[in-house]
Amino acid sequence: QVQLAESGGGLVQAGGSLRLSCATSGRTISSVMAWFRQAPGKERGFVAAIDWSGGSTAYANSVKGRFTISRDNAKNTVYLHMNSLNSEDTAVYYCAAGRLGVETPAPFASHYSYWGQGTQVTVSS
Repeated sequence: QVQLAESGGGLVQAGGSLRLSCATSGRTISSVMAWFRQAPGKERGFVAAIDWSGGSTAYANSVKGRFTISRDNAKNTVYLHMNSLNSEDTAVYYCAAGRLGVETPAPFASHYSYWGQGTQVTVSS
């Protein structure tokens, strides 16, 4: 089993920044890790993903140029650096660990087998 624990969410003003962290435990961190988010009344959507080396990443169009995903495998932690936040970024952010055999960052929830409990990000205008 893999346990994922997100942290770093909170209330921030529009234009501000936050860094989310996802600490994993239970077994070796998965090759591919990702962040998804779910806003009130909307379906969970892809935000960003990263492969084992950190050399391959993928982003949703809505966050490209503003968000950066990174990882520290020695610390079993994945990060999401969020800049220029706006009200559209308000959501619960979830960390996800890729299924065995998934090697490439992908935007599909079905590629991820473990999920954290989520951390709330609220952007005030």
